[in-house]
Amino acid sequence: MGGKYTPVMRTTVAIIGAGPAGLLLARLLDAAGVDSVVLESRDRAYVERRQRAGILEQGTADALRAAGAGGRMDREGLPHAGIELRFARRRHRVDFPSLTGGRSVLVYAQTEVCKDLIALRLSGGGPLLFGAEALAVEDAETHRPRVRYRHEGREGVVECAYVAGCDGFWGVSRRAVPPALVQTYERTYPFAWLGVLADVPPSHDELVYARHDRGFALLSQRTPTVSRLYLQVPEGTDAADWSHGDIWDELERRTGTDDGWRLRRGPITAASVTPMRSYVHEPMRHGRLFLTGDAAHIVPPTGAKGLNLAVGDVVTLARALVAHHATGDPAGLDAYSATCLRRVWQAERFSYAMTAMLHRHPDATPFDDRLQLAQLDRIATTRSAEADLAEAYTGFPLD
Repeated sequence: MGGKYTPVMRTTVAIIGAGPAGLLLARLLDAAGVDSVVLESRDRAYVERRQRAGILEQGTADALRAAGAGGRMDREGLPHAGIELRFARRRHRVDFPSLTGGRSVLVYAQTEVCKDLIALRLSGGGPLLFGAEALAVEDAETHRPRVRYRHEGREGVVECAYVAGCDGFWGVSRRAVPPALVQTYERTYPFAWLGVLADVPPSHDELVYARHDRGFALLSQRTPTVSRLYLQVPEGTDAADWSHGDIWDELERRTGTDDGWRLRRGPITAASVTPMRSYVHEPMRHGRLFLTGDAAHIVPPTGAKGLNLAVGDVVTLARALVAHHATGDPAGLDAYSATCLRRVWQAERFSYAMTAMLHRHPDATPFDDRLQLAQLDRIATTRSAEADLAEAYTGFPLD
């Protein structure tokens, strides 16, 4: 646990959740001299090992560098200047810098981002309480909201000027907004991702997105010696139903090409299934409560947008909070929801388009299959279509 606490704490910003969004917001506020308290329901070990996103957009990497959290990322992260699309046993590389004016992405796991930000917070920031479960956000409509929490068997209260809900879809923050004031938009998909970690060097030096009649596959990576791999599977699949040999066989089948490329195999160390959904909660603000990341929006992982959207939210929020705290100007806070939602809906659009283009729907017809191949062929043969994908993949502006 970082920092001391009493049953009643007073601070400027109460941050619920110590994922990358909450931790980066705390760091940005620290740098601007705005005090905060971070509450995290899980212990530190859990936060530092939970497997999540691994693709950092250009703007996300730049934001981490500006916050002083880029040192290890730049030493150990894997720069990627493109992705490869595979379809009909063909390969097409999308070159990001030539299509976007120099932008690229970085492979650096969310677990590592959290480790870096936690270390910075504990070395000189405000309180960071692990194992502190937020129970309720109260009086969000007033100038003095409160967060009730439980820590080490005792209940306490954080009294603050603002609350940042960085606690995900199942946290208390989203539920603190009166339902009558909320509009939600949602789509669920009839398939999921079976994701595995394998102790084997990546089979390709960039990410491979493969469309196949049997379903989608993705070849990704975590380090030069650890691969992250995904297969489209039916919704409700149990990872235990797939043997390791079957996983490798199916990956090889879906990513195969006619030019002699071969998939590297190795020991699988972890396997899990991720459901696919799109979700947006509007507005992202209620009084002095501001929702960020999965508390406000979820995207299917095909577009690699989840972590990056959360970073965009907190960069926008930090800028607005610092301005309001320093000068009393409410313009940034008043515009917060609309500003973030413009970026969110562009990410939803892109993630949906990538998902629809690369995954095979259970009820797909031959006509649907041909449309997918036509979309991929257009990207492979038309610079404007290719550039649209590259610009969206490398990231929407954080301004």
